[in-house]
Amino acid sequence: MQAALQGLLVGLGLGIVLVFFEYAMLNKEVKERAKKYHRQAEFDVTEKRRIQSMVRFALILPFGFAAGFWLIWG
Repeated sequence: MQAALQGLLVGLGLGIVLVFFEYAMLNKEVKERAKKYHRQAEFDVTEKRRIQSMVRFALILPFGFAAGFWLIWG
């Protein structure tokens, strides 16, 4: 397998894992806050932006890993 393709796949997998864990942690915080204040659980603006930032990072991450693998092992 080419080094760049391998880096792309590693970066993609890592990006998916990071987004999943970030979402899970934020979802837990939202549910705890909703329980504390006796309100419906919903993400506020800051949490939505945090998830969007992580998704954008996860979209760029595979290309960075591909370039890194290509430069190091290519």
